[in-house]
Amino acid sequence: MPKLSLPLRLALLVAGTTLPLIVFAAGIVFYNYKQDRKDATQRVLETVRSIRLVLDAEVQRMTGGLQVLSLTNSLSNGDFDSFRRIALGFLEQYGEDGVLLVADRQGHQLFSSVTNDTASLPPRNNRDIVEKVFTTKQPAYSNLFVGAVKKKLIVTVEVPVIKGGEVLYVISFSPPIDIFQNIIEKQRPNQDWTLSIFDGQGTNFARVPNPQDTIGKQASPTLFAEMFRTREATLTTVTLEGIPLITSFTRSAVTGWTVAGGIPESSLVAPLWRYLAITSAIGGILLLVGLAFAVRMATTIARGEMLHDLLVEELNHRVKNTLAILQSIAAQTFRSASRPEREKFEGRLRALAEAHNLLSTEKWQGSDLQDVVGRVLQPYLLSNPERVRMFGPKVPLAPRLAVVLSMILHEIATNAAKYGALSNETGTVALDWEILEEDGKRKLRLIWTEAGGPPVSAPVQRGFGSRLIERSARDQLGGEATVDFLPRGVVYTVTVALQAEG
Repeated sequence: MPKLSLPLRLALLVAGTTLPLIVFAAGIVFYNYKQDRKDATQRVLETVRSIRLVLDAEVQRMTGGLQVLSLTNSLSNGDFDSFRRIALGFLEQYGEDGVLLVADRQGHQLFSSVTNDTASLPPRNNRDIVEKVFTTKQPAYSNLFVGAVKKKLIVTVEVPVIKGGEVLYVISFSPPIDIFQNIIEKQRPNQDWTLSIFDGQGTNFARVPNPQDTIGKQASPTLFAEMFRTREATLTTVTLEGIPLITSFTRSAVTGWTVAGGIPESSLVAPLWRYLAITSAIGGILLLVGLAFAVRMATTIARGEMLHDLLVEELNHRVKNTLAILQSIAAQTFRSASRPEREKFEGRLRALAEAHNLLSTEKWQGSDLQDVVGRVLQPYLLSNPERVRMFGPKVPLAPRLAVVLSMILHEIATNAAKYGALSNETGTVALDWEILEEDGKRKLRLIWTEAGGPPVSAPVQRGFGSRLIERSARDQLGGEATVDFLPRGVVYTVTVALQAEG
């Protein structure tokens, strides 16, 4: 794969750091939304339950008052004139719109709080509920219908008048619709909520908002279908005005009426999108700032690398010029010297040049020991690489250490080529190295072992090469170099301090 450019790598680093944070923040926002939705759903259900309890309490209060009226002697004896005074006392607590009727099984109105002229009153409109009360001898609660007297939509509370175990009459009370409207208006948590009371057929008879336009209408289709499947539920619906709601409803076991309430989906979704937008905006700004910083850093680093490369090139140029001058001086100095002496000096210059070339390739950042060894021993590996075996771990070398080790290995290899194992066709060399830990300091130990060469004998006097090896290891590398002239072959041991080069 092609190597990515520095600006692109820094941009990917910034994006890889920032984008997960943005996603994490968005996840937290969405989690909070889900939690808020759950809490809102529970709050809606608790609200409609509370309204249902208030509604049941109010209806039971009405029922209790009517049951007290049904026990009066004047009513059971048919003395409707005396009963009127008692009935009007009951109606005072509900205002002028409350109407109280007494009817027989056929729906004939025997008493009305509206007029004394009962003969002119029409029959009851909701004959079914009258028959139900006569049959069950229990109170009943009507659906919404148009009253025969009021000529407007009403609901009624029906209570039987029992004498001798038989139902004589039915007391019917139609309370003002405003009573139920006031209940939901007082219980409404805020203006965003939609609250309704439905009769047993799913028709509105109290609602906020828009009571004038919705009372007498059926519940919205999304709610109507579910109302008759279960007594209580929470679901997503759409209002008659077309507003999506989170809705809960509960049906009263007393009246059979249903209380429903809901909050707009937008009240929860809008904050979600707002917080996501804020999170995205902040994340986008951070990402752009990070990318701008990455580009600026890449530009600064690239400029620094360009300057570094320029300095390295200048250094290479100066070193090559210096080596060329040294070679010219050596050629003039050794003009009268023997050929072996000239070749020995030129070989040392070539070792310096090879070490320099290796460091130039790595831009003077140092090099690996394996590469240094390979460069020095390359001439001896060309013809028969099996004669030289190398083994050791990967060891990075600082520039100074690389140059000095190159010189030391060059001297050792040169001696082996002239007098030792590399001077014949059968000799072999093993070069091993390892990292040592002594007193908390790291050291590199190289062992050069020769075998199969000419017979070995210790030299009478030490040459320049031996002194170069020992002094370089001691003075420049903080280590030591020893040589053992064993019968089977020469063994060089070079130990250098790595800590000093860190």
